[in-house]
Amino acid sequence: MDVLSLTGFLLAAIAVVVGSMLKGAGVAALASSAAFMIVVVGTVAAIFVQTSMPVLKHALRITGWVFRPPRLEAGAMIGKIVEWSNIARKQGLLGLEPLIEKESDPFLKKGLQLVVDGSEPDSLRGTMEVELSSREHADTAGAKVFEGMGIYAPTLGIIGAVLGLMAVMQNLADPSKLGKGIAAAFTATIYGIGLANLVFLPMAAKLKSVISAQSQVREMIIEGLIGIAQGDNPRAIEARLQSFMHG
Repeated sequence: MDVLSLTGFLLAAIAVVVGSMLKGAGVAALASSAAFMIVVVGTVAAIFVQTSMPVLKHALRITGWVFRPPRLEAGAMIGKIVEWSNIARKQGLLGLEPLIEKESDPFLKKGLQLVVDGSEPDSLRGTMEVELSSREHADTAGAKVFEGMGIYAPTLGIIGAVLGLMAVMQNLADPSKLGKGIAAAFTATIYGIGLANLVFLPMAAKLKSVISAQSQVREMIIEGLIGIAQGDNPRAIEARLQSFMHG
């Protein structure tokens, strides 16, 4: 569990609610079904138009990475690759075959299979780099869904405020409704700007950070697998992979 992400969302909610109370607006002022319809439903509608179904489904699948990033740790991976290198040196590449089924990560499993099949280093690199690029592209497209929501939400908040002010203008003859009406109009702006800057854009940035970290580990995996395929010394492979820890 990513404690920082959870704490950040909790602090964001507290900041808005407590800030509203301290300003004298109260918590009730933040509740508006009209603002919800215009901003939240409108943002979802806009992202539906922008995004294809496969990308949207993938975006929903990786949402959990904000709180639970994939566990593909560089340090543990270096140890595993060095162990594989030792096995390959002693038993040959076919000695790695029993380990393929034990791997749960599809990327790692595919790379290990290519090594066992005796793929040439250049061919191995080319195949795995295409796989890496494809995965990175799909994950980044999913992150951009939330980035798009962060772009649309503030604009829809302004639309909600304008619609609210239009309703206020229709009741100018009744001064008792003006203050409450104007306050309700600006609630939509709070929804739009608040959701964009406290939820959607931070989520997109966090997902991109996770994707970048995972890509770096996968680049390291490719180098390690190539080293095994070339029959490099395990110590040389370890030293080469350690350089990724400082990237």
